[in-house]
Amino acid sequence: MDRILVSACLMGRKVRFDGGAKTSSDACLAAWRAEGRLVPFCPEVEGGLAIPRPAAEIEGGAGGAAVLAGDARVLAADGSDVTAAFLAGAREALAAARSAGARLAVLKEGSPSCGVLSIYDGTFGGRRTPGRGVTTALLELNGIRVFGEDHIAEAAAYLRTLET
Repeated sequence: MDRILVSACLMGRKVRFDGGAKTSSDACLAAWRAEGRLVPFCPEVEGGLAIPRPAAEIEGGAGGAAVLAGDARVLAADGSDVTAAFLAGAREALAAARSAGARLAVLKEGSPSCGVLSIYDGTFGGRRTPGRGVTTALLELNGIRVFGEDHIAEAAAYLRTLET
């Protein structure tokens, strides 16, 4: 049975920067949870950040690949550089996925760690820009397919191709 790495906040865990969760009510996620497929994970917490913590964004909306390459930083709203924690969390997420044998992930859209199609633009003005978070970029570089929480049907279709 294939396992699926999933953002812990989507599973109701209060790990987000504001101390909250973004619990998903998706039936497919619920079924996967009942089957024991899900590996809940929060890269920001596993990277050493507190709950709650200041919001963070990738400078210039550059995206996770730029952070991995050392060309951009992740900055918190208070001005602190939290790049090291985001990189550590991404590495821990990759290790957790590998350990569980997960070949796909369902992650929280918009997050500087987990964003799949968009991230916030780095101005802390609430504007999104196309891009991937640090963890998403690292997982994809290592062959793990990542889907946002609004694309779980596509993740389910991909899972079926893995199991045939």
